[in-house]
Amino acid sequence: MQKTDTREPDEARLIYRTAVIGLLYPCIDRHLGEPHKFKREWSSVMRCVAVFVGINHASAKVDFDNNIQLSLTLAALSIGLWWSFDRSRSGFGLGVGIAFLATVVTQLLVYNGVYQYTSPDFLYVRSWLPCIFFAGGITMGNIGRQLAMYECKVIAEKSHQE
Repeated sequence: MQKTDTREPDEARLIYRTAVIGLLYPCIDRHLGEPHKFKREWSSVMRCVAVFVGINHASAKVDFDNNIQLSLTLAALSIGLWWSFDRSRSGFGLGVGIAFLATVVTQLLVYNGVYQYTSPDFLYVRSWLPCIFFAGGITMGNIGRQLAMYECKVIAEKSHQE
C-alpha cells in the first residue's frame, strides 16, 4: 500500500501565511480604534507592491562594497516604503514584529539545517533579511487593508439596498 503525502506544498503555505499577515492589519486597526486613512486606493497599493519588488530586486542584484552598506540602504528604503504608503503606528509595529518573528523562524530553520547561508553577516544572520521582511509585511498589510475596505463598502451597499 502506498502512503500519500498530505503535506501542503511550500507555495501554498507561503500564500496562507501572507494572507494571514495581510488580514492582521485591518483587525489590529479596528482593535486599536485607529482606522487607516492614508492613501486608500488600489493604485497606491499597486505602487507599494512595485516599490517592494524594487527593494527585493535591489537586495539581490545591486553590488555594495560591504553588507553594512547594503543593510543600511535597505533599512532606509523599507522605512521609506512605510512612510510613503502607511504612516500608522500599528503598521510600523506590525512590520517590526513580523520582521522579528520571520527572522527568528528563518534562524531556527538555518540552525536545524533545513536551510543554510552562503555567508552569514552578523550573529549568523543575513543582516538585510529583517529589512525585506519588514517591507513585505507593510506591503501585505496595505493589500489586506484595501481588501477589508472593499468588503466594508460591499456590506454597506447591501444594507442600504435592503
